[in-house]
Amino acid sequence: MSPALEVGYDIPAAVGMREADIETPCLILDLDALERNIDKMRRLAAEMGVALRVHGKMHKSADVARLQMERGGACGICCQKVSEAEAFVRAGIMDVLISNEVRGAVKVDRLARLPLLGAKVGVCIDDLANVAELEEAAARHGTNLRCLVEIDCGAKRCGVTSTADLIAIAKAIDAVPHLTFGGIQAYQGAMQHFELDADRQAAVASVLDIVRDALAALSAEGLPCETVTGAGTGSFRFEGTSGLYTEIQCGSYAFMDAAYGSIKNAAGQRLDDGDWDYALFLLTTVMSHTKPDIAVCDAGLKVQSVDSGLPTVHGRADITVIGCSDEHGKLADPNSALKVHDKLRLIPGHCDPTNNIHDWYVGVRGGTVETLWPVTARGKAF
Repeated sequence: MSPALEVGYDIPAAVGMREADIETPCLILDLDALERNIDKMRRLAAEMGVALRVHGKMHKSADVARLQMERGGACGICCQKVSEAEAFVRAGIMDVLISNEVRGAVKVDRLARLPLLGAKVGVCIDDLANVAELEEAAARHGTNLRCLVEIDCGAKRCGVTSTADLIAIAKAIDAVPHLTFGGIQAYQGAMQHFELDADRQAAVASVLDIVRDALAALSAEGLPCETVTGAGTGSFRFEGTSGLYTEIQCGSYAFMDAAYGSIKNAAGQRLDDGDWDYALFLLTTVMSHTKPDIAVCDAGLKVQSVDSGLPTVHGRADITVIGCSDEHGKLADPNSALKVHDKLRLIPGHCDPTNNIHDWYVGVRGGTVETLWPVTARGKAF
């Protein structure tokens, strides 16, 4: 980090500062909680006998990804966009799956060039025409891309919807020299936030039926399926213990957010009640309190995503976020407990798009700033 960076303009804090002195609004990471989450997922993946490919789109940080690989046992990361993947590769993360389709000449060309930086690169396909596009670009650059056929397993988004399309694409990949058929992606995102564990399990059961049929069809055609990848923080235990998946793609477990924290485990407990710790917070400061029961903080819409609901206030049952405008957060404070300059830790409703708004993570341990990590792939949406 350049010594020219100034606290309050370029960066929200400096190493050694007290948490109470951090400039707000900004993202802080409770490093102890982050490490506990990372350690736990490493143990769970090992117990299930599956590889862990963490979702870089959640945090967009090469430093967090490195920690997940070196400490957390992850084999690599997922990304959703070519520019996002390129930011990670340039930062030294050398095993990346773009768990999404890549279309358009410029994007395909940049994708095909990524292995020239020394990276192992994978991508998802759901259209036969995309095979020719990827092969042409990879041949031009003398590289190889690992290609997985994506299956629509109920989200009605991307992915093939028939066995015939799966086989046709897999055969086309297998027939060309610069692409390698790596397996299938079967990820159902919508079910991740079903509140009840039983509802998520039922949704996964339908996914597993689709995966079994896909594996049988590939086997009948003599096409080995090295990888079956998918799953998320809300469902990974089902896919991971299915005997069908070889890899899980969890992301939010490392940071957690209010939306994931509110769903229930098999015992009927919320995920934030013993399963996972909140490690990511939006630190905010009370800036106005002219009304006895309403306080205003400096964290508005420009520093957080509220698509999954308003943030909650960590450790304060007496304070509730009741609204946001561009620059302000409105807090219900019925007991007039807050004062101007007080700091609060907010738990974002949805961590992924919130993280993408910020330049820095401030890593805190024991009330003191230990590290600053840039949001490496912030805004990389191409």
